Parts: sequence; C-alpha cells; structure tokens
Amino acid sequence: MVSGRRSGRRKSLKKGWIVALVLGTVVLVGVGGGAAWLSNGTKPVAGGKEVLLRYEGRKPLQTVLNDLQRRGIVRDARAASVWARLTKKPSLVPTGTYRLRPGQTLEEIVSELQKPIRHMVRIPETNWAARTSRILEREQVCSAASYMELVKNPAAFEGTVSFPLPKDSLEGYLYPDTYDLPPLLGARGVIERQLENFEKRVWKGLKEPKGLARIITIGSLVEMEVAVDSERPMVAGVVENRMKKGMRLQIDAAINYGLQKWRPLTLADYKNVVSPYNLYLVDGLPPTPICSPTVESIEAAITPAKHDKLYYVALPDKTSLFSATYEGHLKNVAKRRAAIKALEKTR
Repeated sequence: MVSGRRSGRRKSLKKGWIVALVLGTVVLVGVGGGAAWLSNGTKPVAGGKEVLLRYEGRKPLQTVLNDLQRRGIVRDARAASVWARLTKKPSLVPTGTYRLRPGQTLEEIVSELQKPIRHMVRIPETNWAARTSRILEREQVCSAASYMELVKNPAAFEGTVSFPLPKDSLEGYLYPDTYDLPPLLGARGVIERQLENFEKRVWKGLKEPKGLARIITIGSLVEMEVAVDSERPMVAGVVENRMKKGMRLQIDAAINYGLQKWRPLTLADYKNVVSPYNLYLVDGLPPTPICSPTVESIEAAITPAKHDKLYYVALPDKTSLFSATYEGHLKNVAKRRAAIKALEKTR
C-alpha cells in the first residue's frame, strides 16, 4: 500500500513534466516561428527597375530600411534590422547617393549602403553657368532650373565663404574643374563645392584682393578668347591698353554670352545685337563675367603683359597675331584668311 505523501509527490512530478513539455513546445514553436519570420522577411523582393536614392547626415540603418520597405526594395524593415544586428552590420548609412534595385539580396543592399556613388563630372573652363546647368541635369545631379535659380541668388551663400560675393549673379565664381557630383546631390551642393574651390584656388592666393569683380571679369574675357596658355597675359594686356585709350573692347565671346548661344558672329551681329554684353556698342567691361575663369586667366588679369598692342586675331592653329595699329591688324586679318584657304586646300 502506497502512502498518501508518495502519491502526492508523484502527481506533482507528473504535472511538472507536463508543464515543462508545454513550455518547451511553446518555446520551440516561438523559435521556429521567429526563424521563419526572419527568413521570410529578409528574402529579396521581386525584381524591378534600378533607383537612385540619396541620404544626408549619416542616417540610422533602421531609418533607411524603413524607407526601402516603403519603396519596395526591402520586404520587411524590422526583419532586415534584426538580421543586420545579428550579423553585426554597420548601424549608420554615410551621406551619399546610392544605386539600388528590387531583387537584390539583403547582404547586397546593406553592403551598397556603405559605398556612396562617386560620380566625376567635368565642368569645362569656357562654360558659362547656363551651359553648366545642362551638364548637371544630364548627369542627374540637379535640374538646370534649380542650379540657375541659385546662381542668380548669391545671398543664399552668404557666410559660407570668406570672399565677397557679387550681388546679382555667381557667374565667374563657379570654379571650373572636375568634381565628384553624385546623382541627386542638388544644386546647392554643387555650388558650395565650386565656391569652396574658388576660395581655395583663387581667393587665398590673391596678394591684392581689392577689385575682385574687375579681375574676375577680365579673367573671364581672357578665358574665352585664348586657346594658348602663353597668350593669356598678352590678351589681358590688350584689354587694359584698349580701356586706357577709351576704346571699346570688341570681344566676340561677350556677345555670345549675351545671346546665351555659341555661334559664329556676323557684321550684322556687331551692329544689331542690343545687349550690355555687345562690347562693339558698349563701353568698358561687361556687367558680369562671361564664364568662370581658371587661375591662369585670373593671374593674367592681375598681371597683364606690358606692351603696346591693341588688336589680335586668331589663326587656324589657335595661336594669335597681335598688332599695335589698325593697319597692322588688317594685315593680320589677311594672313588669317590666307591660312584658312591653305588649310581648306589640304582637306
């Protein structure tokens, strides 16, 4: 005969095993369910078109994953975040532009989010701002309209640089160079880089910063007129000599800038184009620079060559002939025409 005390103990042990079994089953089901949730939530979504996305200011990975879920690139942002923590992925996404697409694995996506796109864009030396704006739009950096809107609003950049900004336009101060300009950067990001480059390469090297606007304007004329580096000081000297004598500058490139078109000009253009940039009809310098000049052209404007020349004409090989008199200039024009005819015969 079994005592009541033993019988109670056996019943208690039996109940304990049942409870443990139930709890174990719940845990296993929970673990299994969690694993299934994690596995399903981190699978690639159906493939789709590539997209460009930009994130500023080192975003938390969770924030970016939430955005990617909304865009249909990540299946489940919470599952992706858990996976990232378990696999010890970086918790922050650097500022930059990223190229992603539906169908990528989570490993690929998170890896891409640590490698912002580098996209080198060349801004040519003879570009004026409107021409640059079209390059930027083509490269998906920003819209042409947004760039030009800021170019015409220098006050938007007050306090960002140490040199005095012009009042009405940043033309001339947008330093030409090759820049890392990722898609979606935006117009402000582009202009800030250009102004910083101008500050570093031009402003900080000026021994006599007075008259900056005049220097940049003359430098822009030199930039547009000269194809041979050694002739920059010579052309700057012609500009100075003509202004000292009260002669109009008669620079074709300024008319092109006023027209915002680059094309061969005619005698009718010299007489009929009504513009403050038609230096055949207007005295002195144009109201603004006509491009953003390089350091070399700016240095030529600061230290022009000392000579008596008042005219120059370009030959087919891009070099120029200079003269001190109009008669000498006409002879050089005849030489230019002869050189062009000789070149045409060889073609």
